[in-house]
Amino acid sequence: MDQFLIEGGTRLSGEVEIQGAKNAALPILAASLLTAEGLEVDNVPPLQDVRTFIRLLERMGAKVTRDQLRVHLDTSQVTDWVAPYELVKTMRASILVLGPLLARFGEARVSLPGGCAIGARPVNLHVAGLEAMGANIRIENGYIHARASRLQGARLCLETVTVTGTENLMMAAVLADGQTVIENAAREPEVLDLAQCLIGMGARIKGAGTDTIVIDGVHALHGHQYRVQPDRIEAGTFLVAAAISGGDVTVQGVNSDHLDSVLLKLKEAGAEIETGLTHVRLQMKRRPKSVDIRTAPFPAFPTDMQAQFAALNAIADGVASITETIFENRFMHMLELRRLGADIRLSGNTAIIHGQPQLTAAPVMATDLRASAGLVLAALAADGTTQIERIYHIDRGYAQIEQRLNDLGAKIARVKA
Repeated sequence: MDQFLIEGGTRLSGEVEIQGAKNAALPILAASLLTAEGLEVDNVPPLQDVRTFIRLLERMGAKVTRDQLRVHLDTSQVTDWVAPYELVKTMRASILVLGPLLARFGEARVSLPGGCAIGARPVNLHVAGLEAMGANIRIENGYIHARASRLQGARLCLETVTVTGTENLMMAAVLADGQTVIENAAREPEVLDLAQCLIGMGARIKGAGTDTIVIDGVHALHGHQYRVQPDRIEAGTFLVAAAISGGDVTVQGVNSDHLDSVLLKLKEAGAEIETGLTHVRLQMKRRPKSVDIRTAPFPAFPTDMQAQFAALNAIADGVASITETIFENRFMHMLELRRLGADIRLSGNTAIIHGQPQLTAAPVMATDLRASAGLVLAALAADGTTQIERIYHIDRGYAQIEQRLNDLGAKIARVKA
């Protein structure tokens, strides 16, 4: 099992190209199940989660070819509508095959999903929405077994905002009879990216990116070529890395509109920020100031940037509170930050962080994807060499992060435990 050894105290500078968004690529790959004509997707990031999802599609009978960041998917020969536990258990996003399989083939058997241990993330909203569209669903032996001769359009009001739930129901609705309205829909850019891909395939969708999405079902979708949007969370992570190291870093190939809430907090922390059409440059010329964070669905502050800002607040001047409203178990990295000398007090879903002038290296353990990123950033600011175990988590969402940070001046080695 690999681990990182990170020598802290280096200042980052330079440019880094941001890759395609994992959280947009995965549902778009799932959308290939909706057509027999083939889907070509460009800017697909070379991540473990992507490789797992492609293996899942191949397990069902899809033919997948990959040329660097371009993936061609042919699902015309899919005959197996089962998403097995051994593939689904490592990745929550596997649930995204449920809607497309049911819409096109009339049946799906999908294992209850796994992924990072950051909260319950129940699938009840997916199931309730599909049942409202006429599906017959049973949950037994750890699997969701769904059948429908033909899904019917329906009015769906989601109890809570759910990104994967919105995406799953939207994909199911594009081939349903009649009109489907999804109320209280997720507004994340990744949802809009999926909708634009589906529209390119012939779907009739209005309102994506708002809290009400209207889908008029069509008989079939056709093939398409689509490019995945840049990863706003990866971009935000590199910008916080620049801030925590007192650096000067430009992230290239980004949509700064997707980063508004993150950039606002970085400016509040004292960073100087310049934005262009496809780049953001951050300079931090002083010790960061503490900033209060409250996570919430887009366009508010993203839960996937919470751990990174916990690291920044750990070395900032002042006292800050971080309140997590999305996932109930997403503070496990706080205990590891304490091992580095962070002064953190936990009270329910709120962490109070008293910034320290200096963190100190120590062995720590990554507990989930974004926690891994937070620990890497904290290690960049710590005195000495920090050892981070279980870094397989970070490989799920950041491709070659150690090499790309090293290109900016970091000193990170990947070694065998």
